[in-house]
Amino acid sequence: MTSTSPGRLARWYGTYGRHDLPWRRTRDRWSLLVAEVMLAQTQVPRVVAAWPVFLAQFPTPHAAAASGPGAVIEAWGRLGYPRRARRLWDAAVIIDRDGWPADLQTLPGVGRYTAGAVHAECDDELRSIGVDVNIRRVCERVAGDRLSEADAERVAVRIGRPLLGRDRLLALMDLGALVCRARDPRCGECPLRRRCRTRGIASHERRRRVPRYEGSFRERRGAVLAALRAGSPLAATTLDGEALRSLIDDGLAAMSGGFARLPDA
Repeated sequence: MTSTSPGRLARWYGTYGRHDLPWRRTRDRWSLLVAEVMLAQTQVPRVVAAWPVFLAQFPTPHAAAASGPGAVIEAWGRLGYPRRARRLWDAAVIIDRDGWPADLQTLPGVGRYTAGAVHAECDDELRSIGVDVNIRRVCERVAGDRLSEADAERVAVRIGRPLLGRDRLLALMDLGALVCRARDPRCGECPLRRRCRTRGIASHERRRRVPRYEGSFRERRGAVLAALRAGSPLAATTLDGEALRSLIDDGLAAMSGGFARLPDA
């Protein structure tokens, strides 16, 4: 381990970090929460296109809460995993009514990573370090072992020095996305290579199988939701009944007089 490696991370981030991502130009808490919820299960280029459009319609928690869940779900479009949109609306209602909670994890759909990331990005909270899939991969490869959430956070703080808060989070995130990649890590370009125990894919890593979307129940749900987003209520008998019931259970659709529609509460 060398004393200059942490400085290399800071210099690497200053030169190669994704500073042009639009949500990195703001410290607005709502804007960053929306970005993190979108990014949880959607590729960055799609969020780059969707995030400013969504915020133009719902610039504040009050605007989202007042518009109703159906409007938020409709604006979510085809970002996928629409339960995120419903939970974001539920969170907006709480924030609009009660203000921002000290612990963001008390909000619907906000887990440990999202809460830590928003605190770091918005408040530059020095102790806060969310661990997303990219940061976890960096930490586990440097450590050479699987890590619990808490252990990954401690490793992230250690290897991120002297960076703190927002810069530490974003530097490690970008390193994982651009250099310490899942399948073809660019170890020769990594500022942490001298302190990395694996210098590549660790023996404990396994390639995660991504479930097929085509022909899946997710696709069936998406087709029903797309039909409901298109406009007027539709006769339930014309829709995939199993998929519709699943959407109703998740608060993404509602029934009235035999017709299905987006929810209004």
